[in-house]
Amino acid sequence: MAEEPSAKCHHGETSNKSSNLVDIHVPGKKHEYTKMLKRVELHGKETLEIVCTSIPDKADEVMSKLRMKGGGLYPSFIGVDVEPKRLKDFLQEEKLYIFVGFNIGGDKRMLEKSGLEINPNNFIDMQRKWKDPKTKKYYDSLADVAGGVIHPFYEGMKKKINRADHKLWGTSPLPDNLITYAVIDAYATYKSWKTIDNIVTGWDISKEQEAGPYYHYNFADEDA
Repeated sequence: MAEEPSAKCHHGETSNKSSNLVDIHVPGKKHEYTKMLKRVELHGKETLEIVCTSIPDKADEVMSKLRMKGGGLYPSFIGVDVEPKRLKDFLQEEKLYIFVGFNIGGDKRMLEKSGLEINPNNFIDMQRKWKDPKTKKYYDSLADVAGGVIHPFYEGMKKKINRADHKLWGTSPLPDNLITYAVIDAYATYKSWKTIDNIVTGWDISKEQEAGPYYHYNFADEDA
């Protein structure tokens, strides 16, 4: 999951707070771990701080912070690219959050494996809701959309890992490069839709004002 970046630095590095783990992958064996990655580069000078954990209590702590942030007048957007565990209540939230994914069929299948489901009335598939005007594809990729809406940096986001890396998604703990890949993917989803939503909302408000009885009077008065 991803929200706004929280730091302004340039170089990716692992925090000293990362757990001291023996780097041995035993198939089927899961480790309890928490990793913190700092200064993960995004576009421009933007960076992310990442917390990746397999510990339910740590996940609860992060969700509590999200709930506190979501207590305002408007819903928060949550970019989805995760394999959650004990998140049933969080994923069924009606008012505080809007969940956004890209080609969400895969996310739904992964959640179903853990007996989880995101509230279907509150889950937006951005691939079906937005078309990049620069492409001729029937369905755009997330890299197409994020590269056009946020920054060209994201056009190459899917090239950050190779095919062999995809075989490591079951590894516990996850390698740093896969954690970074997943979080940038979720952040690009979140940031793209937040930008699109702001533009569409602003456009709708402008049309409502233009249709009002005082719109043309106000502009005529300003021109006088």
